Amino acid sequence: MKKLSVLTVVFLLFSSVLLAQAGINDDNSAPDNSAMLDVKSTGKGLLPPRMTTSQMNAIASPSAGLIVFNTTLNILFSFNGTSWDAMTNGTGQGCGTISYGGQTYQTVVIGTQCWMAENLNIGTMINGSQEQANNAVVEKYCYDNIPANCDVYGGMYQWAEVVQYLNGATNQASWNPLPTGDVQGICPPGWHLPADAEWTALTTSLGGESVAGGKMKEAGTSHWLSPNTGATNTSGFTALPGGERYLTDGFYDLASYTGFVSSSQYSYNSGTFAWVRSMQNITQMVGAGGLEKIVGQSVRCLKN
Repeated sequence: MKKLSVLTVVFLLFSSVLLAQAGINDDNSAPDNSAMLDVKSTGKGLLPPRMTTSQMNAIASPSAGLIVFNTTLNILFSFNGTSWDAMTNGTGQGCGTISYGGQTYQTVVIGTQCWMAENLNIGTMINGSQEQANNAVVEKYCYDNIPANCDVYGGMYQWAEVVQYLNGATNQASWNPLPTGDVQGICPPGWHLPADAEWTALTTSLGGESVAGGKMKEAGTSHWLSPNTGATNTSGFTALPGGERYLTDGFYDLASYTGFVSSSQYSYNSGTFAWVRSMQNITQMVGAGGLEKIVGQSVRCLKN
C-alpha cells in the first residue's frame, strides 16, 4: 500500500510538470510567459525531424502546423491543413544550383517538387534542317541556328534525343520494354525528365491548368510579346518563349510560345506522339496534349 502511494505521488508530480510551461536553455532562465515551450540558446539550434519527400508525403493525417526538414529538397516544410508548403523567404526559393555541361542552373521549389528554373542547354548545335541522331553525341537546336539564342532560351530537342534512345526508343516507335521509374535522359545525374503526371502535379499545385501558365511565365515583355496575358511568375518557374523547331520547315513562334516535352508518350498512333506542356503570350493557361516527337521543344529537368 505504501508503494502504491509513492507511485501515485510521483505520477501526480509528473503530470503537473507536463501541464506547466517548459524552458530549455543553458542559462537557467524561466520560460517566457507567452510560450508553452521556450527554447533558448546562443550556440545550438532546434533540429526538426528530417526525412525525404516520399517519407514526408507518407505521414498519415498530418496536423496543420506540423514541421519537417525535407532532405530531398533541403528545405523546411510545414503542413497547412491541406498540403505541404515550403517555408521560404519569398518567391523563387530553390534547392541549390546545378553545375552541368559547363553551365550553372538555378532551381525553384514549387509544391513538393524541385525544378530547374532555366531551360536545359546541353549538347552540340546542329542545323535545324537536320534530324537529331542516335550517335552518342547530345545534339540541340538553337532558334534560327543562332547559338546565342540557346544562351537565352536553352536548346530544343526531339523526343528520342531527350530520352537518349532508351530501350530502342525513336521518334517513330515506342520503347520496348517500357521503362520503370524515372528517365534521366539528357538531364544531369540526380535529375530526370518529368513524366506527364509530374507536370500535372506542378500545374495542380498552382491552381490548375487554366491559370498556372500565368504563374509560370516570366512577367513583362522583355522576352514575351505583348500582352503576355496573366504573367506574374509567382511560382519562380520563369518560363521563356523559346519557340519551337517544327519538322524540317524551320523555327516558329519565338517570343510567343514555349513547349516543354515530357518523358511520357501520347497513346495515339503507335506512340509517335509525346506529352507536351505549352504556354503562349495570349493566355494564362497551360496547354497539355500530344505533339509529334520530331518537333524540337524545350526541356526542364526535375530533381529525383
